[in-house]
Parts: sequence; C-alpha cells; structure tokens
Amino acid sequence: MAAAKQAGRTPFVHPAALCEGKIGSGTRVWAFAQVMRGAEIGAACNIGGHAFIEAGAVIGDRVTIKNGVMVWDGIVIEDDAFIGPGVIFTNDRYPRSPRAAIASRRYVDRTWLEKTTVGRGASIGAGAAIGPGVVIG
Repeated sequence: MAAAKQAGRTPFVHPAALCEGKIGSGTRVWAFAQVMRGAEIGAACNIGGHAFIEAGAVIGDRVTIKNGVMVWDGIVIEDDAFIGPGVIFTNDRYPRSPRAAIASRRYVDRTWLEKTTVGRGASIGAGAAIGPGVVIG
C-alpha cells in the first residue's frame, strides 16, 4: 500500500544527491547517490545513499537499491526487485582502461558491453558481485 501511495507523488531527491537521469513519481534518491543523465528509474523506488546509477541503466518500478550499490550501463533491474547494500554489477567481461594504447580499438563500438537482467521480484543479498551477461530471477 505504501508503494502505491508513493507512485502518484513527486520524486524526492536529497539536496546532497546528484540526479540527472529520469526519475519516476514517488521515487526517493538519498544523500550522495548519483544518477547519471541517460539512466532511467521507475516509480516508487528507493535509491540509497552512495549508490551510483550509470547512463544506460534501466530500473523498473518499486525497486529498492540499498546503500553503495553500483549499477552500470546495460543493467536492467525489473519491477519489485531488491538489491542489497554494496552490490556491484559488471558489464564488461574483459575490462581494460579505455585510455590504454592496447585497448584503444576495443572501445570504439559497444560490442564489449554485456547486458545483465535482474528479473521481477528478484532479491540480491549484500555484497554480491554480479558478473556480466547474466539473468537473475
């Protein structure tokens, strides 16, 4: 019932958060969280402090993302999921510094990006590291 009440409300973004992405109604973004331009967050979500949501990430409705979670480009989190504190997603199976000479050709296009999906209602516990290209739930 509380999530249903939240869905019709203006999003709350803490003054100490940096929020440039699309935020759904009733969503709360807490202090020191960052949501990059190009990220999408649905309605009635809760984004904990120090979370980082990169451009290209898509988060559904009524999702809880606890403190210190890192969500990168290519990650899709469907409705009603729970992401515990300190969870880190990855999107590149063979990461390299794009500034390094040996990697200069690797990042010319987006073929390196491996998408990950967290299914509706799935739960990921604290401190989990999620490899690229998986489906959970």
